Amino acid sequence: MKSSSSVSPAGGRGSGSVRLVSPPGCPLTAPVDAAVEYLMVKKDFHAALDTCEKGLECLGSFAEQEESCFKYAELRAAFTIIGVQALAELNQWRTVFSWVLQQYGESEKIPAKIIQMCILLYVKVGERAVMKDSVCDWLHCSGNTSQSGFSTVAELYFLHILLPMGHVTEALEMLESDLGLVAFTDEQRQAARSLVDIQNQKNASSSSSSNTNPDTVDGTETSSVSKQGRLTLRLNSVIKLLSRGLSVASVRIKSISLRRVFLALMLLYLLIARLDPALPSAFPWLFRLHGLLQQMFNTMFGPYYKAHNRS
Repeated sequence: MKSSSSVSPAGGRGSGSVRLVSPPGCPLTAPVDAAVEYLMVKKDFHAALDTCEKGLECLGSFAEQEESCFKYAELRAAFTIIGVQALAELNQWRTVFSWVLQQYGESEKIPAKIIQMCILLYVKVGERAVMKDSVCDWLHCSGNTSQSGFSTVAELYFLHILLPMGHVTEALEMLESDLGLVAFTDEQRQAARSLVDIQNQKNASSSSSSNTNPDTVDGTETSSVSKQGRLTLRLNSVIKLLSRGLSVASVRIKSISLRRVFLALMLLYLLIARLDPALPSAFPWLFRLHGLLQQMFNTMFGPYYKAHNRS
C-alpha cells in the first residue's frame, strides 16, 4: 500500500508534481495558464491565489454547465489545486481545507485528487485529525465509489489517519465493511491486517512501559546506590590493606620505581571503581586516593629521605 505526496507546506517545492491541462476552447483557459505561471515560474503565490479565486468566481456563472459539462468540472478542480498549492507555499495550510469547502460546499463533492492533496498536506504538518471526519464522510458517500482515486483516498485514510491516530478498531471495521471490499483487494486487506497487528503490539508495549510502578523504579535506584556504597567501602579496605602490606615490605620494594608503584595503584583503583577521571563526581575519590598514596609514601620512603637530608 503506497502513496505519494504532491503538496508541500511553506519551505517545500512539491507543487511541481501537479500538472494541469485546461480544456481547449474555454474562455477560462487563459486564467488557469496565468495561475500556473505565477505558481511555477514567477513564484508569486499571492498572485496565483488571486487568479484562482477570480477564476472560481467566474465559474459561478456557468453553474448549470459545470454540473453537466466535464470541462468546467475540470476547470474548477484545476483552479482549486493551484489555490491549495499557493496557500501551502504561503504557509496558510490551516485555511486550506476550509478554503476548499468554500469552493465545493460539501466535503462529499470534492474530487478525489483534491481530497488526496488535503490529506497529505495535513499529515505532513501533523494535523491529520482535521481531515478524519471529512474523509470518512467522503468515503461513505456512494457517489464517490466510482471515482478513479477512491481506492487511493481509502488507502491514505487507513495508513495516514486511522493507524497513526491509534484507531485500530475502526481500521479493522473499515477492512471488513463494504467500503473495504470496494476499496481494497484481498492482498491489500491481508497486508492491512498485518499493519494493524503491528500497531497493536506497539500500543501494548507503550502501555506496559507507561504503567511501570514508580516504587519499583525508586527501589532499583536505591539498590544501585547501596551497591555502589558497599563497593566503595570494600575498595577503601583493599587500598588500606595494600598500604599496610607495602609499609611492611618497604625494605624489599625500595628498588622498585616510585612512578611504577603509583601508576599500578592508580590503574587498579580506576579499573575496580570504573571511574572516569574527567567527571566531576570522580574528584573526591581521586583526592582520597592521593591522600592514601601520600601516606604510603611517607611510611615507605619517609625515613630514607630524612636520613638523606641530614647527611
